[in-house]
Amino acid sequence: MNTSHLSIPQSFNRKLIAAVVVSVVILAATAVISPMRAWANMLLASYYLITLGLGGSLFIALTTVCGAGWNTAFRRVPEAMTGLLPVAGVALLATIAIRLPEYGWHPHGGHDPGTFWFKELWLTPKFLMTRAVIYILLWIIFAKLLVGQSRRQDIRGGVQRPISPIVSVLFIFVFGVTITLAGIDWIMSLEPLWFSTMWGVYQFAGLMIGILSSIIIACILLRRIGILEGIFRDDHLHDLGKLLMGFCCFWMYIWFSQFMLIWYSNIPEETSYFILRTNSAWGPIVVIAILLNWVVPFFTLLPRPCKRSESVMLKVAVIALIGRWVDLYMMIFPPVTGEVPVFGLPEIASFVVVVSLAGLLFVRAFAAAGPVPQNDPYLQESLHYHC
Repeated sequence: MNTSHLSIPQSFNRKLIAAVVVSVVILAATAVISPMRAWANMLLASYYLITLGLGGSLFIALTTVCGAGWNTAFRRVPEAMTGLLPVAGVALLATIAIRLPEYGWHPHGGHDPGTFWFKELWLTPKFLMTRAVIYILLWIIFAKLLVGQSRRQDIRGGVQRPISPIVSVLFIFVFGVTITLAGIDWIMSLEPLWFSTMWGVYQFAGLMIGILSSIIIACILLRRIGILEGIFRDDHLHDLGKLLMGFCCFWMYIWFSQFMLIWYSNIPEETSYFILRTNSAWGPIVVIAILLNWVVPFFTLLPRPCKRSESVMLKVAVIALIGRWVDLYMMIFPPVTGEVPVFGLPEIASFVVVVSLAGLLFVRAFAAAGPVPQNDPYLQESLHYHC
């Protein structure tokens, strides 16, 4: 078994750092010319990053609660993804703080105390910022607990599962509540008169597409450079492919359900969201989001050989990650920039900063421990896993 630690050439690290610096400079220059456009890109990038880190914790917790052993051999990958949380959390808090008054209810009208009193209370800027700090602290604490328990197993050994099911269940409960409220606070409140009871599960579906795609890409690249060679098997790839295809279908199901219910009820406060996105220049981008998040992954991964093909899975995972960016772009930009989409250097910079910073933080976190969990009672099962 290969137990060597990940070592990335310094030249590659410097390229990633340079990409982050250049992207940040572009966004800073955009802030002078078009502050709201720059802010929308910052929100998109920081929210994207934090959901990738949060998804790593969720993957660990879900597989623990299910009693799964097949993922043990590559569990260090989702563990390393949690390393994105502290930096992404600080970036997101800074982004919210920059435009904190924008989140308040009062600039948007609707002063009827009998109708909007709770929204006005909920969107009080200081209260919103306090909640943001609480969400992010909870996510970081649980990530440390889950990863810390796994790492301690390398030292202490034993026959017990390294990660406590109780901690995992508690985290899943906290996750379900906080991801819903965070999505409402940070994205839905950009259009405060609009509401959807399916918003939380929609955020969950997109998060799962992002984290599964990231795990697939990381595992394939680590196997290609020899770190997970002989450890990450085609059987693991196959199961990850099935999960990715399943959650792409789930995302499409939630997207259509939300659209259908809002279309059918025809309540003005609800239809405003889709009117802006389908009856304007945003319409083609909605189609692109559906193609990237569902059509391409679903039809490509239907055949069994495709889910076991390294090259096919790598391409599909990259497409799904781009689709995740487009999906967030569709959530954030219309209320900020208006009916006409904007796409140029700032938007490319926001995507580049996500990829580069995620790569830097992942490499640092992955190199902090051995590439394979030691002394885990499910390790041999995972190393010889067949699906």
